[in-house]
Amino acid sequence: MSPQFEIQLIAVIVAVGCSLPGVFLVLRRMSMMSDSITHTILLGIVLAFFLTHDLSSPLLVLGAALIGLATVWLTETLNRTKLLSEDAAIGIVFPFLFSIAIVLITRYAGSVHLDTDSVLLGELAFAPFDRMVVFGYDIGAKAIYSTLALLLINLVFIITFFKELKVVTFDPMLAAVLGISPALIHYGLMMLVSMTTVGAFEAVGSVLVVAFMIGPPVTAYLLTDNLKHMLILSGIIGAANGILGFYLAVLFDVSISGSMAVMTGLVFLIVFITAPRRGLVSSLKRRSRQKLDFSKKTLLFHLYNHEGSDEEAKEAGVHTLAEHFHWDRAFTDKIIRLLLKEENILLEKEVIKLTEKGRSVSISEYEALFSD
Repeated sequence: MSPQFEIQLIAVIVAVGCSLPGVFLVLRRMSMMSDSITHTILLGIVLAFFLTHDLSSPLLVLGAALIGLATVWLTETLNRTKLLSEDAAIGIVFPFLFSIAIVLITRYAGSVHLDTDSVLLGELAFAPFDRMVVFGYDIGAKAIYSTLALLLINLVFIITFFKELKVVTFDPMLAAVLGISPALIHYGLMMLVSMTTVGAFEAVGSVLVVAFMIGPPVTAYLLTDNLKHMLILSGIIGAANGILGFYLAVLFDVSISGSMAVMTGLVFLIVFITAPRRGLVSSLKRRSRQKLDFSKKTLLFHLYNHEGSDEEAKEAGVHTLAEHFHWDRAFTDKIIRLLLKEENILLEKEVIKLTEKGRSVSISEYEALFSD
């Protein structure tokens, strides 16, 4: 395999592996927790290194996972006091634990290759240089197999506990009634997030881990309401972001990890604007339609209430209507044209009258409004 292909393969595996648990973080409104965990697990790596003095020890992953869980527990404990909001609790715990790690590295591990810049930013271009050799045969970059193992663990966990994750995510009270432990599933997910983070950021850095863990899921969230579809879409979008980001980096000769993070943001922005139901454009169109519908119903109610009264000519006059409703003239004319086109009103000597259809619509809407 060429180095370029290996870089893209690692990016795709990391993107899919991070996006799967990221879907549940997004749905549980814990997106910022991923940013917190990706930084504070550095403390777990440092403490485990002090015990093992081996940067390749699997205990580093365990230490990072435990600190990840500690981050979640401390944040939730502070939040449960009701003295701090969740974002404020994250703002306390995250810098506190991360700063301890930085101080320990600076003070006691200055000569060891625990580079905080590389941890944060990462550099995929160097991943192919760390090779996996089995019985004298080079079978590819180590990062391919380590990240693939994490992806498989995530897949197995989500497939095995899909029902439990779904119920706990959308209705924790129902989960408890059904005998499912929300706390157990919650901390199991947080353990998965911690392990995924520490396993991935050596190759791609914590910034890209956060981008892959949150970017594809929130993009998929704008496109579907189905959880299974959201998981699949997140993986596809994450993989596409990784590949497109690589070619963006090649085109402009810039950081690969940075380009992938930028591409993740750009794809989200495009979907945010153009998504069929939840996109900005469709949302603005929907609000415009709702405004028109409300204004048409308001005018029909008004005409119905004043129909046949002594003040009908004044209240339903074409030239007095805009002042009465505090609408601008152009908007008033637009509402009148729409109701004329729908044959709900007609004009008689500059006075707006309800047609039989318009009267029927007014009565049905009026009854629906006050039916409760």
